[in-house]
Amino acid sequence: MNQVKPITCNATSNLEVQIPDSQGRKIVLYFYPKDATPGCTTEGQDFRDRHADFTNANTIIYGVSKDDLKSHEKFKAKQNFPFELIADDGKLCEIFGVWQLKKFMGREFMGIVRSTFLIDSDGKILKSWRQVKVKNHIEEVLAAAVL
Repeated sequence: MNQVKPITCNATSNLEVQIPDSQGRKIVLYFYPKDATPGCTTEGQDFRDRHADFTNANTIIYGVSKDDLKSHEKFKAKQNFPFELIADDGKLCEIFGVWQLKKFMGREFMGIVRSTFLIDSDGKILKSWRQVKVKNHIEEVLAAAVL
């Protein structure tokens, strides 16, 4: 997929967000498995800590998981995230192909594969990262956003 068709999503702060962005900004859309788990918390904190750099690059950040808005609001408040979290009903996961069979400790299950997408204001996917390892990921995404 090279292009994202316009979609409206429910997010924290009682917002409906538009993808692509209706205000001409790039979007970092990062998919993570579950609120308040170690890797997901670290990833969110990394985006939080570099939020100003993304803002300076005319880029907005959205975190996405299948957790509900109540869980997202709690996670966002506890971690002081300055960006919104999207409660996906499965549509975004399907569109971006991140809902996949996973294996952990001998178990197989369906879940979100940690992935990030950089999308321009016209909906073109500028860069994608799949099966993300959290360590140093933020630097790669920021470098792509400032281009």
